[in-house]
Amino acid sequence: MSHTAFQEKGQQVEAEADYVIVGSGAGGATVAAGLARGGASVIVVEAGAWRDPEHYPYSSHGSMGKLFDDWGSTIAMGRAFWPVIQARTMGGTTVINSAICVRTPGDIFEMWEKEHGVGGMDMAKSVWMAQDEVERELFVQEVPEASRGRSNNLAMQGAEALGYESHVIRRYAKGCVGSGQCLQGCRHGAKQSTNLNYIPEVRDRGNRVFSCAPVHKVVFEGKRAVGVTGWFQHPGTKKWGAKFTFRAKQAVILAASATHTPCILMRSKVKNKNLGRYFRAHPGTGIFGLYKDPVDMNVGATQGWASTHYRESPGIKLETLSIPPEMVVTRIRGGGKNLMRRLSEYRYGAMWIQAVRANSHGRVRNGPGGKPFVTYTANREDMEKFVAGIHLVAKTHFAAGARAIIPGIAGMPYTLGPDEVDKLLDAPRDPRAYVAIMSHLFGGAVMGSDPKSSVVDGRGKVHGYESLYVCDASALPTVLGVNPQHTIMGIAKLRAQQLLDA
Repeated sequence: MSHTAFQEKGQQVEAEADYVIVGSGAGGATVAAGLARGGASVIVVEAGAWRDPEHYPYSSHGSMGKLFDDWGSTIAMGRAFWPVIQARTMGGTTVINSAICVRTPGDIFEMWEKEHGVGGMDMAKSVWMAQDEVERELFVQEVPEASRGRSNNLAMQGAEALGYESHVIRRYAKGCVGSGQCLQGCRHGAKQSTNLNYIPEVRDRGNRVFSCAPVHKVVFEGKRAVGVTGWFQHPGTKKWGAKFTFRAKQAVILAASATHTPCILMRSKVKNKNLGRYFRAHPGTGIFGLYKDPVDMNVGATQGWASTHYRESPGIKLETLSIPPEMVVTRIRGGGKNLMRRLSEYRYGAMWIQAVRANSHGRVRNGPGGKPFVTYTANREDMEKFVAGIHLVAKTHFAAGARAIIPGIAGMPYTLGPDEVDKLLDAPRDPRAYVAIMSHLFGGAVMGSDPKSSVVDGRGKVHGYESLYVCDASALPTVLGVNPQHTIMGIAKLRAQQLLDA
């Protein structure tokens, strides 16, 4: 069946299936495909619009308006205001991320079992088997040498010079050509976002997929979830359209993200004191290195190099990240001729980032208009990691031959030279001093064996309710220290099989 998009106001759209799945990203699409393969009927409901690769925008401005959630305007409010990065389109954040594939570390399952009563090595083995399948289905491979670009190669050289382990990134990509367009959506169709594989498969198996359909709440009969309801919304004008009600004969599965899933559950009057709590992320920032010869970081894979060498101590992950000129402007001080002179150095710059395996946690609530309201402040311990990560990135730049770095830190010089790198150790521990982002979101409807400290059990079922499941990053009770998409997908495949076997 073809997917259904915006419907005019005054109409009433109703449908029924075995399972209704809210969200089409890494969790929602994967569990939908798994259930459909098992013979179950499914309805996938996505808040964003369906866009094929040829319709992706060319600019970051275009992607913010057409692919990101509300122009990327969700902000983690705290001592600093840090943007929360996620998409609102068919395929979810898999459309706008860099498709990085990292298997779930074994210590995570051990931690979950010890601290939350779920997980353990039995779960680990099942998830790893599911991840094997995902890697085959989504053509996971290292970034090809011809597509790496100079920025990624320089980072590898810098890490080798400093003597720490790093690697070429493995990605869900088939024939990456190194166009540097991951953040705008891959117009070449190489990046295997779920709108190109799992969602079309669900449709081809005779199921329904609805876009432009933000879910307002879950419908209950007593404590049993029996469907979802909401109104279609035009992706351009934001005009509200027809009301929809989709009924589930077996279960409702929420996979709307770490920010939206808790909000849907709150609007649905689900009673649990932990709902919206324990929101976590990998906060991070980038450091520009300026080189003697052109780097042209926009040529080559957006992200092609990484290191997890320091994942356990101090708790950071390093990556390359190429961003277009219009985003670089936000990191450069000055105006007029001074700004233009600094922008002229774009071709000579490379941005590499650090992301913190943070222990800080915040909270998600419903804000005005149903928009998530997020509160979060990185604590002192995490800011120490933050500074250590910045220092390491800067040292790696200089080891690779950079003539200077642009730290982008309030109160520090615009540039620092090789002999000044240790000044970064005295950088502020105040989050307000940094231009940072909240990527890799976790929590808000966390897993755990005890309903007093969690929202869902070890199989994703909401405590105290029937036929209601969560299958996205909101259920992950801790951060991972690695990119979470592969973990979300592996668990989603496992959830589909568990539901089919029940």
